[in-house]
Amino acid sequence: MNIGIVYFIVIVLANTLGAISGMGGGVIIKPVFDMIGAHSVAAISFYSAVAVFVMALVSTYRQIKNGIAIDWKLASWVSFGAVLGGGIGSFTLDQLLERLSGDRWVQLIQIILTIITLVFAFLYTRLNRPRFSLKRVIWYLLCGLLLGFLASLLGIGGGPINVSLLILLFSLPIKEATVYSIGTIFFSQLAKLVTIASTTGFAAFDLSVLPYIIVAAIIGGFLGAQFSGLLPSKKVGTVFQFVILLVLIINVYNGVKIFL
Repeated sequence: MNIGIVYFIVIVLANTLGAISGMGGGVIIKPVFDMIGAHSVAAISFYSAVAVFVMALVSTYRQIKNGIAIDWKLASWVSFGAVLGGGIGSFTLDQLLERLSGDRWVQLIQIILTIITLVFAFLYTRLNRPRFSLKRVIWYLLCGLLLGFLASLLGIGGGPINVSLLILLFSLPIKEATVYSIGTIFFSQLAKLVTIASTTGFAAFDLSVLPYIIVAAIIGGFLGAQFSGLLPSKKVGTVFQFVILLVLIINVYNGVKIFL
C-alpha cells in the first residue's frame, strides 16, 4: 500500500482522538510512524508537527465556532510560552540527532520521556488529584514553555501532559483544558516548523506524502472538534484515558523493538 495512504488513515484516526482528548494527534502519530519505520526520526517528527499543527488550527477554529468561552489572558501567555518552548525543543532535538550516533538512541530518549508523561497523566486523571488555582502570568508562561519544549522534543505535538498540567495548575474542567491544550499545541508546532524552515529547511524530507498528511489532518481536526462539542466531560475523560493506555502500549513495544 502507498505509504501516503497509510499515513492518511493513521492521521485521520489519531487527530480525531487527539482533538477530542486535547492531546493532539502527535501522541499517536509519532509512535505509530516509528512502528511503521518508513522514515527517519527527523522526518517523522516533521510529518507529525505538520499534521498536529493543521489539526490544532482547524480544531481551535471549530471550538470557537461551537461557542467555547476562552480566557484570552491565559491562552495568550501559555501560547507565548509554547512558542519559546517549541523553538528550544526543536533545537534540542537537532542537537541530539547530531551528537548521538544514529536515530536509535534519540528515538529511545523520546520513548522513555513519552512513557514518563503518559504514566503521570494516567495516574493524575485516575487518582484523587490535587489542584491549584494559579493566576499569575509567570505561571502561564512557564506552563507553556514546558509544554512547548516537550511537544517539539518528543515529536508528539502535545501529549497527555498538556491536559493534566493545565488541570493541575489552573483548576480547569477537562473540556476547557482540552481547548487550551490544542491552542498550545498550535503555537508549539508553529515554532517547530519555523525553526526547521530557518535551519535545515524542508528539502531533506520526502514531501510527496505532505498532501496526504495535510488533508487527513484537516479531516481529523474537524471530526475531533465536532465530537468534543457533543460529548459530556465524563466521556472526554474516558477518551483521554483510553488514548493514554493505547499510546503507552505502542511506546513500550517500540522501546523493546529497539533492543531486539
